[in-house]
Amino acid sequence: MPARSPLLVAAAGGYLLNCALGAAVAARVLDTSRVRWVHHGLYVTTATLTAAAGLDLARRRSGAFWRLLPVAAPLLAIPAVPARSPWHPVLAATAAPAYLAGLRAAGRAPGGVR
Repeated sequence: MPARSPLLVAAAGGYLLNCALGAAVAARVLDTSRVRWVHHGLYVTTATLTAAAGLDLARRRSGAFWRLLPVAAPLLAIPAVPARSPWHPVLAATAAPAYLAGLRAAGRAPGGVR
């Protein structure tokens, strides 16, 4: 049975929360112009949790590590893309498959498929 990873679950949750916040701001449902640090803080938290999850999975030699590894590219690139660029959300969305694959490999993905 695959090893459970609370750090990976937290990282994926942070990613989803950050995407939801970004989408709400883009749709003008929320105005974070006075508190932009919230989105930045969520990004840093997500990236830190993802790195910690990756290190933990690598230490345990879990196959979930290799599934999560592609998330590094968009996480490293996203700060270089302006938030108002149409490519910012596209780049952010490219991380989703790697988070889902990592969760599935670790046995914590939605849908009951492991």
